Amino acid sequence: MTVNVDGIDVSYISEGSPMAPHTLVILQGWGTDMSVYESISSFIVSESPDYRVIRLDLPGFGETKEPERAWNIDEYADFFIRFLTALEVRSCILLGHSYGGRIIIKLASRDKKDIPFSIEKLILLDSAGLKAQKTFKQKCSILRYKFLKKVFNNDFVHQLAPDMIDLWFSRQGSADYRNSTPIMKQAMVMAINEDLSDCLSRIPYETLLIWGEKDTATPLKDGEKMNSLIKNSGLSVIKNTGHYCFVEDINTFRSIIRSYLFKAEEE
Repeated sequence: MTVNVDGIDVSYISEGSPMAPHTLVILQGWGTDMSVYESISSFIVSESPDYRVIRLDLPGFGETKEPERAWNIDEYADFFIRFLTALEVRSCILLGHSYGGRIIIKLASRDKKDIPFSIEKLILLDSAGLKAQKTFKQKCSILRYKFLKKVFNNDFVHQLAPDMIDLWFSRQGSADYRNSTPIMKQAMVMAINEDLSDCLSRIPYETLLIWGEKDTATPLKDGEKMNSLIKNSGLSVIKNTGHYCFVEDINTFRSIIRSYLFKAEEE
């Protein structure tokens, strides 16, 4: 199904009763579509009739068209607010994976009066948001890339070996970056270059962080730092898993979610 928000038809799926006491909304990671999180939503709605789960494709992801220009994290957060307003969601639990976590961190650090719905609690799943400190080797690689880019962009040099140079350009950056459109590449660069450390200490909501022990995209040390900065938080680590721990060890992930969402209610 779709809902039009600011002229953009947003693809989304709502599972469970719209009258359920709790609504959980899943915000996706970079380069994914909402189908990646089907196992999470189906588990939650099957576990309890008290939950409705909404998954969506953000602009530029999955089936939802990209914005006309590159958006920063705040602009995605603003759009997400308007999306939930369009669906008349007045209270929710937010779950964000990777880039989706960035949006949640930005949103949850705002003054409550600036958010037109209440936030019950947060789940940050292998969340992005901290700016990585580059090693000496990485800094050298960046300098080398910038130098070669300047050389290869010279028209005379490009004419000498156009196919080889174009191949070199196509192999630069991460897979997510290479697979993105020019607009989304700009959005990705803006996100990566923004450190959300200051936002974390302003989050007033109960927060569960779930991390893959061997995550290399957003390493466990990021989760540990986030846990130390968010006032009311806890960190669960799933052993021998990476950036998609909720798929790699689905049983452990479900056990953590069950304890966090359902056992607390029973008590």
